[in-house]
Amino acid sequence: MNEPQKPDTKDKPLTPVMEDYLEAIFDLGAEKKVVRVKDIASRLDVKMPTVTSMLKTLSKRGLVHYEKYEYVELTSNGLAVGKEMRRRHGILYQFLTDILQVEPQMADEEACKMEHALSTATLESFTDFMAFIQQCPRAGENWLQHFEEYRLCGYQPEKCRARSSDFACELKSRVGSVKDAPPEK
Repeated sequence: MNEPQKPDTKDKPLTPVMEDYLEAIFDLGAEKKVVRVKDIASRLDVKMPTVTSMLKTLSKRGLVHYEKYEYVELTSNGLAVGKEMRRRHGILYQFLTDILQVEPQMADEEACKMEHALSTATLESFTDFMAFIQQCPRAGENWLQHFEEYRLCGYQPEKCRARSSDFACELKSRVGSVKDAPPEK
C-alpha cells in the first residue's frame, strides 16, 4: 500500500517568522564578514537552539546554507527574500517616521509587523505616495486626484509648481476671507 506523499515544504508560503530570520541574516551579512548562529540569536532575541532549528527548516527550503558549527549564508533565493523584507521594512519605517511622525522605535516595531501583511501592490502604493508628497507639496483639495496622475505619469515638476502656486493663492484667499469675516458671537 502506497503512503500519501507529503507536500513539498518548498512550495508552502514562508511564515512571518521565517521572513524575519531571512531579513536578519541579510542585515547581519551586510554588517559582518560572516554570520553566526549567536549573531542571529542576539539580533532576534531568541535562544541559539531556536535559531538552529529555524536554520534547519530554512536550509530544507533552499534558503540558507547551514551546517552545524559553521557560518550561515543565504542562498540566492534566501538573499532575494531577505533583501525584499529589508526593502519593505525600510519603506514602511520611512512612511511611519517621515509622514506620520511616529517615534523611531515604535515605527521600527510597527514596520516589522506590517511588512509581512501587505501585498507588493499596496507597498508600491505606499512608496509612490511617499515620493509624491515629498516631491509635490499639497496642492488644493483635490490633491489625491493629483496623486493618481502622479502614479500614472510620474513626477512632473512643472505641474507640481503650478498646483502649489494655485494652492497658495487659494489659501491666501481663504485666510483673507476669515480675517474679513465678522467676529463670531
